[in-house]
Amino acid sequence: MRIVEQLWNRGEVPYCDGLYRADGAGWELCVDGPGAYHPDAGQPIPFRVGEPFDVAEVVAEYGTCEVDVWFESPLPDGSGWVLGGGGGMGNVGHLARLDGDRSLRWVALMESSNPFLGVRHDGTLAVFTNDWRNLLTLDLADPALR
Repeated sequence: MRIVEQLWNRGEVPYCDGLYRADGAGWELCVDGPGAYHPDAGQPIPFRVGEPFDVAEVVAEYGTCEVDVWFESPLPDGSGWVLGGGGGMGNVGHLARLDGDRSLRWVALMESSNPFLGVRHDGTLAVFTNDWRNLLTLDLADPALR
């Protein structure tokens, strides 16, 4: 079992903005958080996958964060689930995609996104809402998020 999968099974993720795959790969996640410094409800949350990094080095430097799942939603095509929630001191949000057998495909941690409360689906788009009612739209057909 790889480090990301091991952490996930313990209810933890690396404590650094990132997109983490179950196979142990990780990428920088560039997110301008909509927390206290973006108080207008309904603001879109910018989300961009950046450069790859070594997950073990990230864990060694930044540690891990416990995450709480606040919602879970089946994917419209029946291929699995997306879920999300919070962690840390209230400013942390996370999203994850599970396969049909409920195994982790990927998890994204965002230190300043605030917790995510729900999702609605529009085809391959998943529109997540955080506790400030700000929106994060992800295309689950994007190769980085498949």
